[in-house]
Amino acid sequence: MSKIYIIHENDEWTIHLTKRLEELNLPYESWHLDQGIVDLTVEPPNGVFYNRMSASSHTRGHRYAPELAGGMLTWLEHHGRTVFNGTKALSLELSKINQYAALEASGIRTPKTIAAVGKEHIVSAAEKLGVVPFITKHNRAGKGLGVQLFQTVDALKEYINGPMFDEPVDGITLIQEYIQSPESYITRAEFVGGKYLYAVRVDTSEGFELCPADSCQIGDAFCPVGEEPTVKPKFEIQEDLEEGWIAKYEAFLQQNKIDVAGIEFIRDSNGEVYTYDVNTNTNYNADAEEKAGKYGMLELAKFLGATLESLKAFN
Repeated sequence: MSKIYIIHENDEWTIHLTKRLEELNLPYESWHLDQGIVDLTVEPPNGVFYNRMSASSHTRGHRYAPELAGGMLTWLEHHGRTVFNGTKALSLELSKINQYAALEASGIRTPKTIAAVGKEHIVSAAEKLGVVPFITKHNRAGKGLGVQLFQTVDALKEYINGPMFDEPVDGITLIQEYIQSPESYITRAEFVGGKYLYAVRVDTSEGFELCPADSCQIGDAFCPVGEEPTVKPKFEIQEDLEEGWIAKYEAFLQQNKIDVAGIEFIRDSNGEVYTYDVNTNTNYNADAEEKAGKYGMLELAKFLGATLESLKAFN
């Protein structure tokens, strides 16, 4: 029997989707790829395959899950299976370099960014960037991992040569201009099936100072940003994302074969929009959805179910 297959490495993030699938009486199977095999000698089962692999898998002890998922997705695509967020999407999930290059290729502005491997080159990259303040972040990351704010290059030198330096899992550190917004919020636009669903306004006034990070004290020469903000940000679903940006983001997703995503952006004091993150393993805020009466996982389950039904009809 054809069913929906969910490729992932984190049950905690997947249970919200499987709950919706069960509500809709849709058949599914969970493929938890923290370890396992890809049997290239056989064909995969028929069905709809949805990839939810996360760039932060290594923080849960699943260091090689993305590589295993990449092999799995290649196998599925080779056999012509219906795959959502396939190999192309995974390549962007696992590399912010890939994200920014793809965004810029689609005419979408990103913050000025230089990538570096090696402490000496991280400092050189910051000097070459030539702007302060600036931030560092991991190339392969999620949940704000590795994000630091620096007021000076000297503060960066002190950090990378000290005991608190956080080595990226792929060795690549990004040095990026810090986008200062006059308003204390960032926006995350959610897409399901490549189409705009809604936008979430994230209030950062109580310590969520920037954009690609969690809470940060601007007064410090540099400040670590953990996986959870000191003060939990407020989320509010918005209805007023400009049609021009919806069209731009939808075109970007189509060009990069991304079916489900959350795209985050911020406006500077001149009103310029900078897009800084593409989350292909998107999650939704339950409180904001309850208030707005919009449910991302429900829409995703409906999308997967409709695709499964169309496959059954075709076959």
